[in-house]
Amino acid sequence: MNLVYEEGGDIKVATVQSASGAGDAESWQATGLSGKKIKLKAKEVWLRFDKPEAQVLMDQAQLLSKEIDLQFLWDCAPEEEFSLANVALEYFGSQANISQQVALAIALQGAPVFFRRKGRGRFQRAPLEQLQAGLAAIERKQKELELQTLWQQELVSGNFPEVLRSSSSQLLFSPDKNTTAYKALIVACSETGESPAQLMIRCSAIESPLAYHQGLFLKAHFPNGSAHNQNIGVDQSAYDAAIAQLPLAPVKAFSIDDAGTTEIDDALSVSNLETGGHRVGIHIAAPGLAITKDDPLDRVARDRMSTVYFPGDKITMLPDSVIEQFSLDEGAPRPALSIYVDLNAQGLLIRESIQMRAEMVPMAANLRLEDLEHLVSEDSLLDEAATYPFRKELSILWRAAKHLHASRQEKRVANGLRSEQLGVIDPNALARDFYFEVAPVDGVERIEIIPRQRGSVLDTIVAEWMIFCNSASGQLLADHGLPGLFRTQKGWGPLRTRMQTSPGPHEGLGLDYYAWCTSPLRRYSDLVNQWQLIALAKHGVTAKMVAPFPPNDAVLMGIAADFESCYQAYGEYQDRLEKYWCLRWIAQEGGSKIVFARHLKEGMSRLELIPLHLPIPELAAHPRMTRAQVQIDKVDLLQLSAGVRVLETESPAKIAPETIENPTEDGTAG
Repeated sequence: MNLVYEEGGDIKVATVQSASGAGDAESWQATGLSGKKIKLKAKEVWLRFDKPEAQVLMDQAQLLSKEIDLQFLWDCAPEEEFSLANVALEYFGSQANISQQVALAIALQGAPVFFRRKGRGRFQRAPLEQLQAGLAAIERKQKELELQTLWQQELVSGNFPEVLRSSSSQLLFSPDKNTTAYKALIVACSETGESPAQLMIRCSAIESPLAYHQGLFLKAHFPNGSAHNQNIGVDQSAYDAAIAQLPLAPVKAFSIDDAGTTEIDDALSVSNLETGGHRVGIHIAAPGLAITKDDPLDRVARDRMSTVYFPGDKITMLPDSVIEQFSLDEGAPRPALSIYVDLNAQGLLIRESIQMRAEMVPMAANLRLEDLEHLVSEDSLLDEAATYPFRKELSILWRAAKHLHASRQEKRVANGLRSEQLGVIDPNALARDFYFEVAPVDGVERIEIIPRQRGSVLDTIVAEWMIFCNSASGQLLADHGLPGLFRTQKGWGPLRTRMQTSPGPHEGLGLDYYAWCTSPLRRYSDLVNQWQLIALAKHGVTAKMVAPFPPNDAVLMGIAADFESCYQAYGEYQDRLEKYWCLRWIAQEGGSKIVFARHLKEGMSRLELIPLHLPIPELAAHPRMTRAQVQIDKVDLLQLSAGVRVLETESPAKIAPETIENPTEDGTAG
């Protein structure tokens, strides 16, 4: 004997091996078609039959079930609950055989739109309204499946459906996985073996791997777009009111920046003292005079946290109109927060002379490194015949910068760190700037990566005086009990360098206090600190009562954590795009490229010519700084990877371990 039963929603057949009990208590030991041993009770069995054989019956029933007209079956069925046997008589007539009955069971069980299951072998037809809705849903699903198949075929063939082109970015970066478009894309990728990005680039839905990397970042950090709302800015009347009471500084200030710098937020000045010494002014652009905590511009800056820099472009923290109002552009007095310190005749700082005030600073010039760096040297600074701008002022600043550097090195040594030599940068060290230039040559886009070595006289002057300004700002905040965003570095481990709201040392720089304040147009941490410093400049010892952030302020602590996270993400994006352009530089020659690399640790190496790190497992067992000639090919601009083969290795170069493993953070200080 064979039994028909239901398991997991499917109709199945088993052959009885033995039976026990009687009536409703009867049960059987049976074997399913798969060979599985099962035990069935009378209440679980739908039908019983002797012939045909179980497998033959199921084959016949499966074929018959596909021929059953569900709509006609629904029409034949009574409105009240019915049994399988009853509806079989209505549909097939009084001569309905076991194969037809099982076929009907399969059809009823698989048609929840038409019939509801009410128990073992019992059903009830769905109400007309629900049936119509269900049939409409099935029709819609079928059309979606047909559309999905059509789109899938187009994608596989390399044609991106025009109707999807306007939503291609959303499809790649933030897809709704329930949509027909996404399902078509994923099935097409499975068929071609490509990733969604690879397929969409092949179909010209995305312009290039660069567009993919940029889109991925923008979706994560600028989901509403990177453009500023042009309606948000500092009102001219509010700007005029903010600067109306500021005194005019008796100085001629000048800035030193790269040619591409548009957010000029720091400048220097040197004035003579009657005692024979000099007064140095560090002047910082002061948007904090007009931007106030929690106003619309503050919300914009707090949301972005920093200007995002990457090769070829940037996303500014503040709108261009605000930058134009406060950037220390030459030709007119500009609002600034100034820190002054006196130098004696020997160029040594008189730290007791430090003072700070908000004022209008006459900007005499915006000097550009590209124009001056090759002219300014220690010898030329002493040459009265040298004709480049501000030679005398730069000479005074350079002499004092050397003292500042020496003082920091004493503390570095006391902290157990190696002393750094002024202006001496190992050619293999990481402290190097690179410019990425992309320009057409004979109609072909060419990438040039141009290095600028750190450690020049001008570079050192700017770095040391900005470090001093950040240090003096941190000292002022600490001395007056004002919280701020302090950059600290102490001990070792993953949290060695971090942002905190209470004062702390920066051992790597050799400073007791360090608070970023020199880039308020570009970093939110500096703007926050500027608010605190402006309160101090205006109110002195009572600043704690009026400062935007009082001691132990929870909001300030949250800002510190958010800034760290955001600043790290922006840095990773900059690294990612630099890696992209480095790989583009390698790939533009075609075929492969032979270069030299230095092994760092654990198989990771750095190329000598460009700022590119690549894993080279062959060098993992070699000493650090082993130099190797390698061949690079198989560049993948989406995965940002390349194949590297070692051609020849040389002896490891002699280099201070600290230079590579623990480069001094914040060395240029912004």
